[in-house]
Amino acid sequence: METARSSERQRTAAERRRRELLEAADRVVLRDGPKASMNAIAAEAGITKPILYRHFGDKGGLYRALAKRHTDALLSALRAALDAPAERRARVEATLDTYLAAIEARPQVYRFLMHPADGAAETADASPSAEQGFDVGRHSAPLLRRLGEELGQVIVERVDLGPDSEQMARIWGHGIVGMMHAAGDWWLADRPCSRERLVSSLADLLWGRLAEAGDRDVKGGPGF
Repeated sequence: METARSSERQRTAAERRRRELLEAADRVVLRDGPKASMNAIAAEAGITKPILYRHFGDKGGLYRALAKRHTDALLSALRAALDAPAERRARVEATLDTYLAAIEARPQVYRFLMHPADGAAETADASPSAEQGFDVGRHSAPLLRRLGEELGQVIVERVDLGPDSEQMARIWGHGIVGMMHAAGDWWLADRPCSRERLVSSLADLLWGRLAEAGDRDVKGGPGF
């Protein structure tokens, strides 16, 4: 019994410590964006880099933990927008706006998750001791795939697209996420128009068949 309690205390302490390290990493990412380094994160947390590696394995492990943290929060916000008691067009616009507002509010976090730092890739003549940026290029695609699958699942649950609903919903989910990502990336860099204008224009692009599709009978919630 005492062994079980001790194990539980150790697990709780480890989870708390991991959360504290992720919060320290977040502070560095907010400051440095894609140039955030393991050295800087360890210094922010008041620990050595080997201890940081002990908790996350390597840079990829820390990146994935941060990505999950932020993706979970974004998905929760997107689902809240989709569940709002409003007409479909208003919910579509609210969902697009939620994504754009998130990357606008924390652009350094977005760039960290989606853009590799200059010189992030190892080169043949790189010094073994040189601190490289996070090589996020090979990690960002799974984030977008996860968002696409989640959105596709929401669509198949709520919109009647006919006999091929499931496949069509997955296509739409990934297509909408790709559109949001590409348009948002372009917009965040140059701000060529207002966020409201971008939301309205993207909603116009989506509206064709989506406007005509019927809602599925979803208990306790709106359609899409």
